[in-house]
Amino acid sequence: MAPQRPDGAGALENKSALSPAPVAPKSGELYAALDLGTNSCRMLIAQPRGSGFHVVDSFSKSVQLGAGLEKTGRLSRGSMTRTIQALRICQQKLKRNKVRRMRLVATEACRRALNAHDFIKRVQRETGLRLDIIKPQEEAQLAVISCAPLVGRSTENLLVVDIGGGSTELVWIDLKDVPPHDRAKAIMRLHSGFQQTLSDLPAARVVDWISVPLGVATLREQFNDVEDDAARFALMSWFFEENLADFAPYHDTEPHEKFQIVGTSGTVTTVAASHLGLKRYDRTKVDGLHMTSEEIDRVIRSYLALGPAGRRADPRIGQDRQALIMSGAAILQTLMRCWPTDRLSVADRGLREGLLYAQMSADGVLEDGEY
Repeated sequence: MAPQRPDGAGALENKSALSPAPVAPKSGELYAALDLGTNSCRMLIAQPRGSGFHVVDSFSKSVQLGAGLEKTGRLSRGSMTRTIQALRICQQKLKRNKVRRMRLVATEACRRALNAHDFIKRVQRETGLRLDIIKPQEEAQLAVISCAPLVGRSTENLLVVDIGGGSTELVWIDLKDVPPHDRAKAIMRLHSGFQQTLSDLPAARVVDWISVPLGVATLREQFNDVEDDAARFALMSWFFEENLADFAPYHDTEPHEKFQIVGTSGTVTTVAASHLGLKRYDRTKVDGLHMTSEEIDRVIRSYLALGPAGRRADPRIGQDRQALIMSGAAILQTLMRCWPTDRLSVADRGLREGLLYAQMSADGVLEDGEY
């Protein structure tokens, strides 16, 4: 499948024109964001606090919704059943916390599956939850704004990478015309779309973006028949790079000063936790961590040395991640090889956080402070 390109559509366009007018949020009201991806179902429930939010409840489970999708083009009966069971738990949490303001979205697996709309109807019928299948551009926008707090004031060129289960979003942003103290805020304003029209505010300029229909699950399925571990890894890396050919910055190999890559995904945080030698995952140590290309390569070499059996037994990787870590590592290593920097900023944040920021920003409940 060819990479999907920008179509000029703005964010948050998939709400029905017949929806009732929004009711102003009550003080202290909770917000929810649910991300149903190709591999996982994740949800956050949070309360606005200052220029950010405080998480009061969460949920995360590997449901493998996209299992077998590459071969059949359809969501399987088993994967839909697993996912609906997880969504019932989410519905119970939403009800228990009396959440009224929420955004519940589905991504690549539902964008591609022939029976996705039947599945969405079944979800609503059996759980009461209404899922929106969002377009790749909105997914990219939400990933970008979630990472805004990690962007350095000195950063003039930014690449945000979101490695998902079914797709990988890359967004290249030029911040040179934005004053250093306003760069994070300028990125947050991208929640309204990649084409900024506010003439009185310095704008972050999106040079290019792409949604590659290869994530940790879909890339792994492409090479399931390759038995040799090292050969499979090399083929996955090569294949992913081939799919970057239409991304304009891929051909811009001149060194850039003040360039930053921010990576968000389970792959990135797992590699970071392995680099730190964490026996138990600690978000406070991982989110915002800077890793060099050599440190990333060292972790990936250690994964290859372990082999499939060793990775299954490695507590740093975990049972939910072990089958997909090498496809994610192939994507990550390829990206670090292709662009003019040897450092990666690790983000333990992503689509859910972007959904929360977008909702709260639209409601005007976030303070205008440092992100």
